[in-house]
Amino acid sequence: MEREDLLNAIKRFPDKPGVYVMHGGDGSALYIGKAKSLKKRVASYFRHATFASPRLTRLVADIADISTIRTESEAEAMVLESRLIKFYQPFFNIELKMGERYPFIKITAEDFPRALVTRRKQEDGAIYIGPFVRTGDLRALMRISERFFPLRTCSLPLLSGKPPSRRPCMRHTLGLCLAPCAGMCGEALYRERVADLALLLQGKGADLASRLHKRMDAAARGMEFEEAARLRDTIRAIWRVSRQKLSTPAMFGENLTDWLPLKRLQEEFKLKTLPWRIDGFDISHTSGENTVGVVVVFEQGIANTSLYRRFNIKTVEGVDDFRSIEETVARRYKRCVESQEPMPQLIMIDGGPVQLEFAVAALTSLGLEETPVIALAKREEEVYVPRRSDPLRLDINDPGLRLLQRVRDEAHRFAITSHREARNKKFSRSALEDIPGMGKNRVAQLLSRFGSVRAIAKLAPEALASVPGVGPVLAERVLNALDISAPQ
Repeated sequence: MEREDLLNAIKRFPDKPGVYVMHGGDGSALYIGKAKSLKKRVASYFRHATFASPRLTRLVADIADISTIRTESEAEAMVLESRLIKFYQPFFNIELKMGERYPFIKITAEDFPRALVTRRKQEDGAIYIGPFVRTGDLRALMRISERFFPLRTCSLPLLSGKPPSRRPCMRHTLGLCLAPCAGMCGEALYRERVADLALLLQGKGADLASRLHKRMDAAARGMEFEEAARLRDTIRAIWRVSRQKLSTPAMFGENLTDWLPLKRLQEEFKLKTLPWRIDGFDISHTSGENTVGVVVVFEQGIANTSLYRRFNIKTVEGVDDFRSIEETVARRYKRCVESQEPMPQLIMIDGGPVQLEFAVAALTSLGLEETPVIALAKREEEVYVPRRSDPLRLDINDPGLRLLQRVRDEAHRFAITSHREARNKKFSRSALEDIPGMGKNRVAQLLSRFGSVRAIAKLAPEALASVPGVGPVLAERVLNALDISAPQ
C-alpha cells in the first residue's frame, strides 16, 4: 500500500479501543500494539519524520499495511495484544515476546489451600483465576479476600488429621488467618471459606451472596449475632466489588495451539489477521411467516452469547431467504459503522453462492466491501468465497472447517429458537390487547376464565361469544386475530 493511501486509511480507523497489527511488504507482522483509540495511537507513528529511537524509525519505514481488531474494552485489547504477540513473535515487539505474563490468583491444591499471586499457570491441580489485566483490580480482590475470607499465607506443610503443633501467629490475632496450624479451624470450615473465595474471584458474586444470606439467617436464628453481623458485612463488600466490574476477561488456555483453527482460516482465506471474532448469520421462518434473521458471535473460537442479536425482518414478504440475509447483514453492520462497534475479522453466512451474493451487496452498500465474508453450504460442506466461481472443499477433519461448522450450527440453533419465540408471540397476552375492542380488563377476564391465549384460540365462536361483554362480533374478531389455523 502506498504511504498516502496508508495515511488515508488511518483516518478512517475507529476512535475506540483495539489492537493494531503493522505488516511488512511480505505481509508478515512487524509490530503489534494495543490502543485506547486506534485512530489516535496509529496516527501518532506518522507525525514525526524521525524518532529518538532508531528502532521506531526503522519500524515506520518498513510498514506496508496496517490492520486493526476492535475490542469491547481496553482490558480485552491488552489480552488480545499479549496473545497475538506470543503467537506471531513480531520482530519489533520485545517485552511481551520475551515472556511477560499477566497475573493470576492461584488457590493451591493443599489440604489447607493458600491464595497466591502468580504469573505462570502450571498443571499442578491448583485453581487459577484470571488473568488480571489491571493490577489495581487484583489488589482490590486480594484485600477483600484477606479481610472477609482469610486463608493462611504461611508455607507450613499442614496435613488434615494431623494434631496441631504450634501456637497461632499474629495474623490470627489480627483476624487475617483462621490458624488451622493451631487447630483453631477444622478442615471442613476451612474448605468452606476456600469455596466462598473461589466464587468471589470467579465473578459469581450473586451465588456467593445467596450462600452467605442462608448462613446469616441461620446464625441469627441461633443467637450468633456476631457471626451474623460478619456475614452481613461480607455480603455488602461483595456487592461493592460486583458493582466495580473488575476486569478478568476470559481467555483460552495458555497453550497457543488452541488457535490452530483460527490460523487455518487465516491461511485458507488469506486474512490479514487471525479471525479473533467471527460472526455467523442464518434465517428462520415458517412458510415466510414471522421471519427472523440472527447473528451469533464467536471470539477466540468460543461462542459469546452476550453478543448474539436477532432481527425481525421488516422489508421482505413471503419466502425470500436471500433478501432476508441482505436485510439482516445491513442492519447488523449499519449500527456497527454508526457506533464504531467492533467488526468481525470473518463473516460466515449459512447458505450457498446466492446468499453470499446478497450479503456482499449489503456490505458494499455500507462501504464494508473489504470485510472478509464466506458462505458455508450445508449439504456438501462447500465454502463459497466472493469473486471465485468454484467452491472450496476443505478436508472433513480440517480444524478450520470444524470451527465454521460450529458457528453455522450455533447460528441455526439460535435462528430456530428466535423464530419460535416470535411465532409464539401470537399467543401472548399482548396479542389479545392489540385486538380492537379488547381492553386490559376484558383480556384479564378472558385469561382468568380460560387460562391461556392458546386455549382461547381453540374455542368455538359460540363459546367465546357467550362470555359476558364479548358477543359474536368481537368473538369472531378475536379468533381471526389469533389465527387458529396457523402452524403451531
